[in-house]
Amino acid sequence: MDTNILLESGTNELEILEFMIAGNYYGINVAKVKEIMTYRPLTPIPNGHPNVEGAFSTRGETISIVNLARCLGMEERTDTQKDMFLITNFNECNSGFHVHGVVGIHRVNWSQIIKPDSMVSNGSNSITTGIINLDGKLVMLIDFEKIVADISPDIGINLSDIDKLGTRKTNNSPIIYAEDSQLLSNLIYDGLTKAGYTRLMPCNNGLELWNILQRYKEEGTIAQNVACVVTDIEMPQMDGHRLLKLIRNDPELKDIPVIIFSSLINEDMMKKGKSLGADAQLSKNEMGEFIKKLDEIIMEKTESKDSATYELNV
Repeated sequence: MDTNILLESGTNELEILEFMIAGNYYGINVAKVKEIMTYRPLTPIPNGHPNVEGAFSTRGETISIVNLARCLGMEERTDTQKDMFLITNFNECNSGFHVHGVVGIHRVNWSQIIKPDSMVSNGSNSITTGIINLDGKLVMLIDFEKIVADISPDIGINLSDIDKLGTRKTNNSPIIYAEDSQLLSNLIYDGLTKAGYTRLMPCNNGLELWNILQRYKEEGTIAQNVACVVTDIEMPQMDGHRLLKLIRNDPELKDIPVIIFSSLINEDMMKKGKSLGADAQLSKNEMGEFIKKLDEIIMEKTESKDSATYELNV
């Protein structure tokens, strides 16, 4: 799905596709939407997950359809004539979602999106990632990654990938990372800990991470506190591309290695990340590859630091 609205990288903007479920308004990042289709009869999946309504074939591929009203605990419609399917792609996987109608596409700034409070979001069990006021109505952004992960746990962050890396040594290099989903943030923390990394600082979004970097600048402790930045792309307040752009444009921060670790790694996003100066870009279903790339970057940074120290001593 190509809307050609956003042309520049690092502007902290995104496109939201607004849709309806049982008369309520919800949103999804357009970057995750591959296609919008009219409703069609589905083939039931025997012994399938209760939230999976069925499947259909298109262009030689079978797409499973998740009943989003069922996921949200809302009323399902018997008259499906005006219903739609949102075909999504993230974590290198195509999935479909049954919705009750599509309203339109809005261009917004991540700073307009509010992180839900505890009354709306119940920690790791929440499927609401943000709230935005559009045209006088509240639109809830849905955590589609969590919905898919609850149905198929193998899609997304898989900590068992780290076991394949063999025996690990303790690594005290300080890693700071930004991830707005509490569930995924915990998984990243557990994965890095399992891989031997002991100095970890999680942040809820890019703005929080950026403010911490500014504090380190004021203290003169960047080298001691940041060996690598890891960031998601889509986050309230400040997204990962904007964070990366700010880091690369800052004379004191520009040499910090930055890894983009996101479900939105596709050809277009890879081009954006590369143009902004990302050291690596990996999908969240590549946990093992992410750890290997982090190891490589930390080793290169350590060797470079040791070499500079040696030259000074000589």
